Amino acid sequence: MSTAIRPAPTGTDAQPPVRSRSRLPRFAPLGLYLAGIVVGAGLSALTSFSVASTVIYGVLLGTLAVYVASRTVEGRRKATDRLVTCLVTTAFGIAMIPLVSLVWTVLDNGLPRFDAQFFTNSMFRVVGEGGGAYHAILGTLIITALATVISVPIGLMTAIYLVEYGSGRLKKAITFFVDVMTGIPSIVAGLFAFALFTLMFGNDVRLGVMGAVALSVLMIPVVVRSCEEVLKLVPNELREASYALGVPKWRTVVKVVLPTAIAGLGTGITLAVARVVGETAPLLVTVGLITGTNLNPFDGRMATLPVFAFYQLTQPGTLTQAFLDRAWTAALVLIILVMALNIVARLISRFFAPSTGR
Repeated sequence: MSTAIRPAPTGTDAQPPVRSRSRLPRFAPLGLYLAGIVVGAGLSALTSFSVASTVIYGVLLGTLAVYVASRTVEGRRKATDRLVTCLVTTAFGIAMIPLVSLVWTVLDNGLPRFDAQFFTNSMFRVVGEGGGAYHAILGTLIITALATVISVPIGLMTAIYLVEYGSGRLKKAITFFVDVMTGIPSIVAGLFAFALFTLMFGNDVRLGVMGAVALSVLMIPVVVRSCEEVLKLVPNELREASYALGVPKWRTVVKVVLPTAIAGLGTGITLAVARVVGETAPLLVTVGLITGTNLNPFDGRMATLPVFAFYQLTQPGTLTQAFLDRAWTAALVLIILVMALNIVARLISRFFAPSTGR
């Protein structure tokens, strides 16, 4: 039995076309949000003016204005989208306030001594103004480099074992202890290195290598975790293709897996270095501080930037401002070092990533 197909209705029977809703002008949501913040600031001034009340009133009124206008003009769905966008943007802005304040404070207080003398002089025989952190900068670079030399091979080989070879209880145990080490307080790592070297050399020993060992305790779990996640991202098809050609597993790891993951491995290792370069507590316990320059991590105390800034801040002499200026400049140099390491990590990820095109 056939059924006739009814033609599309025409004339008076035709349904009117569905009209798309209007949209707010491009900059209207931003204008409404800023207007709400202005009204909130005025309301805060009329009640009890404070930064907190201004932010609260402004955010609430600005978000409400955007939502009501969008709901009236664009409909419920678009209004909900704009509401969530306002909330996320506001949360981001609030999170940026401490960071911007920190950077501004460090720049404002650290730039007065950010000069050539700070990078070329040490504190040897300096009791007031002048001097610099030349010895501390070199000590930080040497100890961090030595910690990297210790941590990277151990962390990378551990990650390779967990991804490529590990199984059963041993793998679970290693993963568990790596997770535990990730949460170890930095002072505990310093006490561990101090106890280790005290058993071998006595109570009065202070060496740069002690600080490197303490930093490596903090750095190894970060390297393991980051490298492990990167190695897991290597497609199994590459491994299987290598095995199909009769290539041994160790050679597959060296020639296929590691070159494929080299960008991520380099990024993870660089970020791990940035994680420990500013540590203070373990270096206070293990390395100590000297006013001269010592470039031998196996002979005597060494100066480092975090410890240098700590002592300049907590033990100022008669000219307090000179010590505070040096402490702020040391903090600024540390921030620059960490930022430089993060930029290097991004460059490694960009230029050494494997090509996916044909």
